[in-house]
Amino acid sequence: MVDVELSQPPFTFLDEEGRERVRSGMDLAYFDRDEIILDAGQPGEYVFLIHKGEVAELDPTLPGAQSRIGLYTAGDLFGAISILNGKSRYRFRAEQECLCYLLPKGLFKQLCEAYPAFSEFFRQRLAQKTRLLTERRAEGGVTMAGFMLARVGECMRAPLLVEGTTSIAEAVHTLNDSHADSLLVQGEDGPGMVTKTDLLNALVLEGLDQQSLVQAIAHFQLVTATPGQYLFEVLVQMTRFKVERVVVMEDGAPVGVVELTDVLSYFSSRSYVVSLQVEQANSLEALSAASRRTPELVRALMAQGVKLRFAMGLLAALNGRIMNKAWGFLIDERYHADSCLIVMGSEGRGEQILKTDQDNGLILADDLEWPDCHEQMQRLTETLIELGYPPCPGNIMVSNPEWVGTETQWRGRIAQWAASRDGESLMRLAIMLDSHAVAGNPALLERLREELFERCSRDEILLSYFARTALRFSTPLTLFGSLKKPQHGVDIKKGGIFPIVHGVRTLALERRITATSTLDRLEALVADGRLEERFAEDLGEALSLFTELRLRQQLARLDDPQGRGEEPDRVVVQELSSLERDLLREALHIVKDFKQRLSHRFHLEYS
Repeated sequence: MVDVELSQPPFTFLDEEGRERVRSGMDLAYFDRDEIILDAGQPGEYVFLIHKGEVAELDPTLPGAQSRIGLYTAGDLFGAISILNGKSRYRFRAEQECLCYLLPKGLFKQLCEAYPAFSEFFRQRLAQKTRLLTERRAEGGVTMAGFMLARVGECMRAPLLVEGTTSIAEAVHTLNDSHADSLLVQGEDGPGMVTKTDLLNALVLEGLDQQSLVQAIAHFQLVTATPGQYLFEVLVQMTRFKVERVVVMEDGAPVGVVELTDVLSYFSSRSYVVSLQVEQANSLEALSAASRRTPELVRALMAQGVKLRFAMGLLAALNGRIMNKAWGFLIDERYHADSCLIVMGSEGRGEQILKTDQDNGLILADDLEWPDCHEQMQRLTETLIELGYPPCPGNIMVSNPEWVGTETQWRGRIAQWAASRDGESLMRLAIMLDSHAVAGNPALLERLREELFERCSRDEILLSYFARTALRFSTPLTLFGSLKKPQHGVDIKKGGIFPIVHGVRTLALERRITATSTLDRLEALVADGRLEERFAEDLGEALSLFTELRLRQQLARLDDPQGRGEEPDRVVVQELSSLERDLLREALHIVKDFKQRLSHRFHLEYS
């Protein structure tokens, strides 16, 4: 019997009897440097668990250095798929002297039959395996029991209820006085809901009079809950129906409203709800205090195993509200309906977990007169810096006149960028495509985005140039074989995040998809028939994995500014668990496949 560590997946899917069978049935083998351990096309006879040394995974169909597609180190498994498929697809060669535990084919198959979860581990796709990582991350952290047992009544806000005969003007005043985003409207068959966006659209887009009744624009098909329901059930409802608010009903009457930010903040902290701190801030000082708590919120979310998509949604909503409130404190209300503050890049996509560089701009109505606009934008940029949003190194900020303009000026810029097709112009089109309104009149942005789609979505040459940028950085699979020192690592942003984000953005531009989030774009591309659901899900999970690994580096940088966090985009493979290394390899393969698809679709293999 060999003494082998079996505390990592997939051996955690065995009971103690199963693990004893593994220890009793395993042998230990030595392999010399450059020795072929398992060759391509060879029937699998063993599952190999590396004790010491490194093993390269090679694709013999690829030339030279390109053939190296992975590196396995201590604690990693290989060879199981060759048993399940009958033969090995790749060649495995010892990079140095190696010691490997050998699990015989017969015993491996017996374990697969006796323990379905063990067998399923080797057949799972990335989307399924990443759930294991989330579950393991939550182990030993703050318990989720408090959240799982919490009731809706503990988290709901008091409802703001008005009569259906209330005018739009009165509704706006009620919202402003209460610092709320939505109102409930009493209808004949029950309550409806109207939001700030509904009111703004009614006045600006639909041209309704301020004295029009709110019952004409309210939504009466609501997602509801009861005070006694579990809070996690409401989170599931919000996700399923893609809503951010649920109305709490009791005895046929509305008694509260639960918002997505409330649910997720409750999930992360029982003592203070950060989102409520933001909402209740009545000065820039109070807003700054709430804003400084967002890293703490991120740590709590990660510690409790919150799915990254939910965490990003919460932080995007909070950052948007922080900027919206800063705008409200600084900018005279008379300019609000004729201007639109936009955020771009990762902030626009809702994918910025921690505050990074500002990427923002301002759209003005053509007939707006705002004499001190430049001075006000300087002050806004300075205020955002005080709130924790660093200045953009590329100066893509409202303090730069190049990123402030009337609707007509912005249309001219979009036309110029589309015609130029150079690297700088394509970058500007890309970040504009990701833009999201956080304050003012969002209709100004929507008209410009429509202009962008009209000019670019059917321009095959422009789309080809646009897509080529996604192939700019090589997929760092071969780097697994050269990571010998701690300062080395995989650039997770260039090698993983950027190709997915920009590739999906290119497809979204082609199909005129208005969503800005990469994950929402993937869902829309599936609905449009442009991507298969299975592949889109794996792309989304790969992006979430890369983002989480990068987030870990960013948090380390906050904890130790002089330490390893100096390069937050670089992940050191040796510091990852065997499961994380396995997931990273698989995710990078998915990126490689996606880039090949983009190359074929936009004929980049011939360019």
